[in-house]
Amino acid sequence: MPGHLIRRLNQISTGLFMERMADAGLALTPVQFAALNALVEHSEIDQATLAGLVAYDRATLGKVVDKLEARGLVRRAPAPNDRRAKQLTLTEAGRALFDTALPHVRAIQPEMLAGLSEAERRTFLDLLDKATLAANDRSRAPLKPRTG
Repeated sequence: MPGHLIRRLNQISTGLFMERMADAGLALTPVQFAALNALVEHSEIDQATLAGLVAYDRATLGKVVDKLEARGLVRRAPAPNDRRAKQLTLTEAGRALFDTALPHVRAIQPEMLAGLSEAERRTFLDLLDKATLAANDRSRAPLKPRTG
């Protein structure tokens, strides 16, 4: 069944990610990397926007940001247009960790789909993207691309 296979592939990809980070001496989880990546691409965003960009619920992402902030990788400050919201900024240390991790993350991508040819990988990723986007509104934490 698709759900079981998707769960298994997630276990495999998470295991490969964690193993590669450990081998590189980097303390980083997949969601932490996703958060850093979003902050590289979208500087100075609020936590709710970050949650939408990485398709994580706000409460869980808040804990992730707490850990990143405690490590000095991100900075939180009141948003200039809404004092209740927290604006997130990637620190130099956060950018350095991202830059160090990125080649490792790129290197493991083919391993996640071992056994597939390059053409099969492209087809699989296209279909996975299509299925994910089609069901995005059914997620408890839908992907919310930033507009504007």
